[in-house]
Amino acid sequence: MPKKRKTRDLDGLYRRPDAPNWWASYTDASGQRVRRSTGTANRQEAEALLGKWKLEVHRTREWGEQPRHTFDELMLAYLKGPGQLKRATERDRYSAKRLFAAFSGCDLGTLAPLDIRAYIDRRTAKGAAPGTINRELGLLSAAINYARKEWDWDIPNAAQGRRLREPEGRVRWITQAEAETLIVAAAQEPQAPYLADFIRLALNTGCRRNELLELEWRRVDLVARLIHLEAIDTKAGRRRSVPLNRDARDAMLSRSRFRAQYCPVSPWVFCDKDGSRVQSIKRSWATACRRAGIADFHIHDLRHTCAAWLVTAGVALTEIRDLLGHSTVRMTERYAHLAPENVRAAVAAIEGAASRSRHVEFRTVAGNEG
Repeated sequence: MPKKRKTRDLDGLYRRPDAPNWWASYTDASGQRVRRSTGTANRQEAEALLGKWKLEVHRTREWGEQPRHTFDELMLAYLKGPGQLKRATERDRYSAKRLFAAFSGCDLGTLAPLDIRAYIDRRTAKGAAPGTINRELGLLSAAINYARKEWDWDIPNAAQGRRLREPEGRVRWITQAEAETLIVAAAQEPQAPYLADFIRLALNTGCRRNELLELEWRRVDLVARLIHLEAIDTKAGRRRSVPLNRDARDAMLSRSRFRAQYCPVSPWVFCDKDGSRVQSIKRSWATACRRAGIADFHIHDLRHTCAAWLVTAGVALTEIRDLLGHSTVRMTERYAHLAPENVRAAVAAIEGAASRSRHVEFRTVAGNEG
């Protein structure tokens, strides 16, 4: 009986059991077999994309023509393509929306620094902050670098090294009394029974919003009092374990009771009664802040508040860095000014040393005179 040929060794489309989208198999200009996802479950779209890739191979092989890659092709593949280690966050989608408005249809081979400068000027004229523009250009630069490294795209990276100088980061925090008022106000939100627990956890762990909203029960150890965050779950791309103090554990137990009552099979710590994950808390958050009388306080400021409380309690910056998952201690140093006593103690130590030095000098001079 003749051996059945593997369909993936032939030019064409095929399905993989672990992926919903069509995969393509074809030979590149160097004669190497290429297997890549089309990024779509639609057969006609997949066929059109395979045809485009094979045409590019033909032009490269016969005429030495380099494939043309557009901005749209890059971003769609980068944000949702297989093999992409970076998950598209809400921040990424916002940045991509602004980039699409400016660069959709653009040939990446002709994208020049002048185009990036024009983008910066337009975004600045519309009131975008330097940090916002940097995040948008950072996404574009990361996508281009990924395509160059992983897909062998021969395209320049005009966005690299174009960061704007950012003002000193915002540090807005509230007192313990204000925090209690906010938690009480949040508990009065009937449409968001999870909000008070979210605030308590954020204040006592310093976790980011998405680290909590995307938290699954399998990564919570109530016995060891730890939250385990994998590299894919963190902004810095590094795994870390976050300890739960008494208040944080109580908030987690409150979520556990909610789950047991309404949706015992839901994997999410923060979920609705039907078990679906909570996607956003913006509306209920704004209402709770207004009810508590706390102005100009963002969700991310809960993280700042956690850091501020730790600094004023005398916790070392390196320990705060590890808890918050900062890449370097420099990011944590922006909270150092909240503990002026540490600097005062350092100055006092210098003063004491200088005093002792003068005393020794005086004794030496007096002895010489004798």
